[in-house]
Amino acid sequence: MAERVPSRLATLVPDAAPKFLGHGTHSHHLPHLIYVAAGSATLDVAGEQVLLADQEAVWLAADLPHSARYSPGSLVLGPLLSPTTTPPEPVHRLGSVPALTAVMTGVLGAAPSTAEQVAVFREAIEEVLAGLSGPYFALPMPRHPVAAAIAVEAPLSARPLDELADRHGTSVRHVQRLFVSETGIPFRQWRVRARLNVAIDRLRAGSSVRRAALAAGYETASGLQKALRREAGVDAESIRSVRRTRLTS
Repeated sequence: MAERVPSRLATLVPDAAPKFLGHGTHSHHLPHLIYVAAGSATLDVAGEQVLLADQEAVWLAADLPHSARYSPGSLVLGPLLSPTTTPPEPVHRLGSVPALTAVMTGVLGAAPSTAEQVAVFREAIEEVLAGLSGPYFALPMPRHPVAAAIAVEAPLSARPLDELADRHGTSVRHVQRLFVSETGIPFRQWRVRARLNVAIDRLRAGSSVRRAALAAGYETASGLQKALRREAGVDAESIRSVRRTRLTS
């Protein structure tokens, strides 16, 4: 249960008033952000445990059952988001993001009480989330049905192109022509960048380099590092540093 809070602060969004003790299992029909302003929280989300320390947050998809327990003296905000502000994965751990902390501190200080004031803070929150969740490489999808199907499968599959092409009843040469004509870059480079988008998203969320590498299909962290330097001119720690400091200026 939540302790009583000022009514003006409770109007940030429905069910988003600061919570002090926790709450039982429930879900929301909109995407949901849980932010620990002070203290710590232990969440049970669809069978997964998420631990949040002071000034850490997690971004949840709509209709995802979750419950929470807060340490004594904790202060937790849970704003609902716009329907289109969906996380890149159902349970998206954000860790500590200075730009988000700045917005949430503003919410606590301003205590928005009108729809217009609430909209300003919601837009600010969603701007921060958009900056954290957008792909590093903007990759156009091929329009041809076969090439589009291969584009969906390729980043998550270890199969070489000849096997992917054979699975979809076409030739390697045809796939290569389609990718160049419809995306502007060769298939091999498109696939590398799609995998790097997966890895960079994990690094932004606070994952270790090794775990980000495995999620993106690299056998070793050094393989991911080489690809990052070659394609983006950065290393993994630079990506993690940008996650901690972006949007704070």
